[in-house]
Amino acid sequence: MSAATKPAHTNRLAQEKSPYLLQHAHNPVDWYPWGEEAFAKAAGEDKMVLVSIGYATCHWCHVMERESFENEETARFLNENFVTIKVDREERPDVDKIYMDSLHALGQQGGWPLNMFTTPDGRPVTGGTYFPPEAAHGRKSFREILELLLDAWRNNRAAILENAELLTRHLQEQARPGGSQHRQWNYEAVEAALEAYAQAFDSKDGGFTLQPQNKFPPSMGLMLLLRHHARTGDSAVLEMVELTLKKMIAGGIYDQLGGGLSRYSTDYRWLVPHFEKMLYDNALFVQALTEAHLATGKAIYRAYAEDVLAYVRRDMTSPEGAFYSAEDADSEGVEGKFYVWSPGEVEALLEAEDARCAMAYWDISPQGNFEGDSIPNTPRGLAEVAAQLDLGDEELAERLQRAREIMLEARAKRVRPLRDDKVLTSWNALMISAFARAGRAFEEAAYVETARKAGRFIIDNLRDGSGRLLRRYREGEARYKGYLVDHAQLAGACLDLYEATHDSAWFGEALGLMREVNRLFRNEDGPYFDTGSDSEKLLARNMDGYDGVEPSGNSAAAEAFLRLHAYGVREGFDEDALRIFAGFHDHLHKAGSSFSAMLNALAFHLSPPREVAVVGDAEAADTRAMLEALATGYHPALVTAFATPRQAAQAAGLIPLLEGRATVDKPTAWVCRDMVCQLPVHNAADLRAQLAEG
Repeated sequence: MSAATKPAHTNRLAQEKSPYLLQHAHNPVDWYPWGEEAFAKAAGEDKMVLVSIGYATCHWCHVMERESFENEETARFLNENFVTIKVDREERPDVDKIYMDSLHALGQQGGWPLNMFTTPDGRPVTGGTYFPPEAAHGRKSFREILELLLDAWRNNRAAILENAELLTRHLQEQARPGGSQHRQWNYEAVEAALEAYAQAFDSKDGGFTLQPQNKFPPSMGLMLLLRHHARTGDSAVLEMVELTLKKMIAGGIYDQLGGGLSRYSTDYRWLVPHFEKMLYDNALFVQALTEAHLATGKAIYRAYAEDVLAYVRRDMTSPEGAFYSAEDADSEGVEGKFYVWSPGEVEALLEAEDARCAMAYWDISPQGNFEGDSIPNTPRGLAEVAAQLDLGDEELAERLQRAREIMLEARAKRVRPLRDDKVLTSWNALMISAFARAGRAFEEAAYVETARKAGRFIIDNLRDGSGRLLRRYREGEARYKGYLVDHAQLAGACLDLYEATHDSAWFGEALGLMREVNRLFRNEDGPYFDTGSDSEKLLARNMDGYDGVEPSGNSAAAEAFLRLHAYGVREGFDEDALRIFAGFHDHLHKAGSSFSAMLNALAFHLSPPREVAVVGDAEAADTRAMLEALATGYHPALVTAFATPRQAAQAAGLIPLLEGRATVDKPTAWVCRDMVCQLPVHNAADLRAQLAEG
């Protein structure tokens, strides 16, 4: 590196693999990664600690970095008077949760960057999210905050230590194990959550007004609503699901040219997104679209599920087959610049008639809809736009397809937003499930192969020497002991891979992972701990059930336990799931819309699930037809096992549902509940009839 290009500053973060930490490696701030070295320095020099937490695609993290952490004077003040630690919340969700809970305890709304000031031993004192460089809108500047805290540390330390003690005690009380009483469960908690969704439903633009300003993709909630519709036939619930999905895929939150969903919409119309794209959002969205297709038979949901999967395969998949984490909202320092268009840009690329069609359909206008430019969206349907342009639907569709390909190719030449290319186990597991479920439902072997390849990568590369599952992989390095959510989500993904491939090795992986859950995370008195018994000891050991941007570890564990139990595994997994539900009993009844994935697991338990074993020649038409009936119907409370006659005996040693299954001279399916089976059937029509009996 030449002297002209060599950074003026380099700190310890340059040795890290996290893209977020590397973004700060050349700040003048003397950053430390999370670890003993930083806290030892703080204790030795009697300094408070700034723990600054964010992630690589966080817009306001970038803003605060430019304004404060790259400022030489601010950095000098920090370096002289504080010890500074940077944390990637996606690598260390346990650290993030402790300090986010602390912020909430202080009565503040959470978000990132999360800046928490602590004592030298890490106990939280006070903090906030984004601090401006200058005082504005009633908020003190970052420098003012630093000076006030430094003065208090020097002159009023007793008050600081008292506050730290109170906050730490609150965190530890909050993390105490829940009660172990097993309750009689019914649909009361599910019904209460559905009522909350109904009250918050936006009947004009879809979605739910649960947030004061923004709309987040409610994929887990939509899947809960679909299950309720399947159980009750409630048409109003299905209308909520369909309106929400259709408004989302028509909005600017959906990338109309490249596919994929942004993190959230800043308005209730789904028009102006926060442009970053997260792997977990897109995985859950594909799952919701796939289920909507199975429940309704409508091709639109399959088409958009496949569009998202095409985006993930093109832009978010490593050469080895794993999935990257996220794409930033910003490029060239401007949020959304990569995604917006002006009429002039469209007209310069396309033939005149194609340009006219593209601008009419994607709402690209001279006045724009976002800071003078246009975010492509589709406020009107194809038929309406075709009529306005005096074209046939088919001709318009052809012109739009041609325009999309040309515009997407041109967009790819723009300066791209940062891609966070680290591989996270739980997020990959969600996308593995998305590909596996879509591949099975749509009978697309290529999707199943994508899921299989990613699953193989995680199993082979995210383990330590002892076989312990790890959290993050990047540039050949696997690091951080996996959390409950990593084990449980991956177990669910392995079960999805088993049902898509019928390779019993995936079932064995799922069973092994959930046995590890009981070894490392078990809490005899309540829900499971988020961190393993062999993990770093922090201020509190939490047990989270909140289904925020992804299912919580406890929600994923409950579902995986119940699915394995439905396959006939009798290791107390059903009781383990019930202990999780009991630990969150009050939350499920009072705030169920925030626990949608856990309620989906509860609904699976209450159904009760059906177990189907199929044995036959994999190439026989009758066998294929029965497997197709299982794969292409909407059966949210169903597990399926398949083996050829030759495989059945061996597979039964692992999968109890296959025990004693034999065929005489034709393919056979057994439909069971709690391992008690109806008369075997030998064709798809009879199998569908048994499944329809409820």
